Amino acid sequence: MTSAVYHAFSQKEAKEFDVQHMGAQRAEAFVRAFLRRSMPRMSQQALEDHLQRKAVVLEYFTHRKQKEKRKKSKGLSAKQRRELRLFDIKPEQQRYSLFLPLHELWKQYIRDLCNGLKPDMQPQMIQAKLLKADLHGAIVSVTKSKCPSYVGVTGILLQETKHVFKIITKEDRLKVIPKQNCVFTMEIDGFISYIYGSKFQLRSSERSAKKFKAKGTIDL
Repeated sequence: MTSAVYHAFSQKEAKEFDVQHMGAQRAEAFVRAFLRRSMPRMSQQALEDHLQRKAVVLEYFTHRKQKEKRKKSKGLSAKQRRELRLFDIKPEQQRYSLFLPLHELWKQYIRDLCNGLKPDMQPQMIQAKLLKADLHGAIVSVTKSKCPSYVGVTGILLQETKHVFKIITKEDRLKVIPKQNCVFTMEIDGFISYIYGSKFQLRSSERSAKKFKAKGTIDL
């Protein structure tokens, strides 16, 4: 096997294939160097054993391209948003008439959500859909509260957070009403829905996955 691998070309064969004639020692050195380059993972002894016992399959290595790690852009923290006052409504924008188109859009959104709000629909089904719906643009009224000054406040809901409703009244006054210890009502096409704020302390994005259980009586 060794003699077959390291067999040198004769003068006639070298001339026929147009190769430079090398001596046996140079040929052997070339083959060994070629195998070391082609199979770098194998030791010299392993190469010798490989040559004597089986056919040689040269290894092929591809250069893997290193993927560039994309840095995820971090959003602003809650503290940074408060400092930048991103969600503050400017005084010149605190006008009831400015948000009436938003209320009309909200009514159409609820009608589409409830498939038309037909008179024969069950109130429980509408209530369940409203509890998970986006309430921005709804006209909300405070019907009960442990704080008497909140009772009777009515306006368009502009912002909802986990703990408060921000409402613009017809008098163009922005009211911040806590959900805790308050009961709110919403009316659309003759249907009235009640919201118990103490059980409603969720962000609007969290309510879509929340399962609300029907209870007979709920205290403030």
